[in-house]
Amino acid sequence: MSEETDDPDDPLDLRRVDAVSGEVGQTFDTGEGRIFPCEGCGADLEFHIGQQKLSCGYCGYVKEIEISDEATVEEQDFDAMLAQLQEWHRQEPDAPEDDGPTSEHNELRCDSCGGNVEFIGTLTSTHCPYCGSPVQLENAHKCEERRIPVDGVLPFQIEREHAKENLRQWVASRWFAPNRFRKRGADGKFNGVYLSYFTFDAMTLTAYDGSRGDYYYVTVGSGKNKRSERRTRWRPASGRFQRFFDDVLVLANTGLRRDFMLQLEPWPLNQVVPFNQQMLAGYLARTYDVELNTCFSEGRERIDSAIHQEVRQRIGGDTQRVNSVDSHYDAITFKHLLLPVWLLAYAYGGKSHLVFINAATGEVQGERPWSMVKIAFAVIAGLLAAGTIWAISAQ
Repeated sequence: MSEETDDPDDPLDLRRVDAVSGEVGQTFDTGEGRIFPCEGCGADLEFHIGQQKLSCGYCGYVKEIEISDEATVEEQDFDAMLAQLQEWHRQEPDAPEDDGPTSEHNELRCDSCGGNVEFIGTLTSTHCPYCGSPVQLENAHKCEERRIPVDGVLPFQIEREHAKENLRQWVASRWFAPNRFRKRGADGKFNGVYLSYFTFDAMTLTAYDGSRGDYYYVTVGSGKNKRSERRTRWRPASGRFQRFFDDVLVLANTGLRRDFMLQLEPWPLNQVVPFNQQMLAGYLARTYDVELNTCFSEGRERIDSAIHQEVRQRIGGDTQRVNSVDSHYDAITFKHLLLPVWLLAYAYGGKSHLVFINAATGEVQGERPWSMVKIAFAVIAGLLAAGTIWAISAQ
């Protein structure tokens, strides 16, 4: 673990009192923090990635994860949940009788990046795992609200050392990064974090109308001015088609670079298992910040984009004109999932940078410093090469 210094190039210190202890797993069904004591020595068990079991770091005791063979990750009715959420919102906050799931925890929103940091157990101070800024429990507030329960979790598959090696290779491949950064690397403390996602399924029926354009060429001019010109022959095209979309994934947390999170895809969602609190032992977990209907709006944008691409494919030809696309959505379902990420916040050149590693596939994405000198040389070299090619072709 690195020492704290005043050097702005030194990595941010992400030390926390016990933010990676077994106490961090939030219980989404009862709203209470839970620990899993070792049956051998009483210490806290943590989820062991290699064994995919609970393990004691002191006496070596191993405990199987308690998952019923009959348990499955079920799709939830989207419209029914929206109606239920509206009903919960109409009720008084202190209503004594309510059968909706609640979440109760100490929560603090980081002033620097807007991320929500959860405090459970004896934790009194920490650094934000998303940007490295210090936060204090005394500024936290108790959250108790009706929440959509978690349906499934994708357990960590990539161990910390594997993630570090992937990060080293990622840094080495950043050709336009400063040489000092490539040699030194993105040094800092890894945080294992479960992020919240919603997946959406939908059956769509689409009617479209447009025109298909086919290229053809004609010869025009004469003598030295004789040349071939491209023309387009247009004809109408329309049709209808059905398409089922399965597991359209949308991040339900704020304060993170969504472009990087998209680049972490695809996730092996076929390995998702029914939610079990034991799999969170030893890791941070975030509940969703973005509401279900807002996430579906983002998911619908992705679906509509895929439909428009298919419309163009169905129209065919060399080019297309799309006059109208009308899509009807039916049988919309969703799942609330927790997906694993190794997150690293580091400092370089006086700036904070974040790196994300898909803890199921090892894919690395994130922020990196740039060398203006290298970029300038590359631009100059490109201009010289283009000038040389032009000079040769002009001869």
